[in-house]
Amino acid sequence: MSSEAITLKKLAEQFAALPGIGKKSAWRLAFHVLTLTKQQANEFANAIIKAHEKIHKCSICQNLTDKEICDICEDKSRNKNIICVVESSKDIIAFERSRSFDGVYHVLHGLISPMDGVGPEQLSIKELLSRVNNENVQEVILATSPTIEGEATAMYISKLLKPLNIIVSRLAYGIPVGGELEYADEMTISKAIENRNKL
Repeated sequence: MSSEAITLKKLAEQFAALPGIGKKSAWRLAFHVLTLTKQQANEFANAIIKAHEKIHKCSICQNLTDKEICDICEDKSRNKNIICVVESSKDIIAFERSRSFDGVYHVLHGLISPMDGVGPEQLSIKELLSRVNNENVQEVILATSPTIEGEATAMYISKLLKPLNIIVSRLAYGIPVGGELEYADEMTISKAIENRNKL
């Protein structure tokens, strides 16, 4: 195999390592990259490098941001008494699209999954408990996906929050069981928030 073919194969393998990208799509993307001008290719590469260097977790909610505190936490118009707990920053985008939630968020960065070696200590649960103890929080909405791992994580967190004398609620099942929040449409998310249940 020529050095050019090896280089292209390595590029395709990098795309294939991304979630949701199969081998055919990876090769298509690799060939597309070759059609970019040198400037476009540099901008693409620099965007990835800058994202890696500058984006980190918000010191309050653990959402991804390029500032010390994310825009949502800084927004004075948000209701800081209600925290919506989500699995990842992608879920926040889905909620914000629905325009049905004016509270703030807390990102766990995963779900409890013993099979994958992920325990509560790997998630940002400790930071959530600190917020509830130190801020005037009245309700925590557990908005993890309705999967086995999502349910287990929600139950674990609800047990920790129950003694703190706040409302702990769960999204209503407008979200299909086994579904992912990031793929839910605006109306489904809006109804799920509206019909959430106390735990």
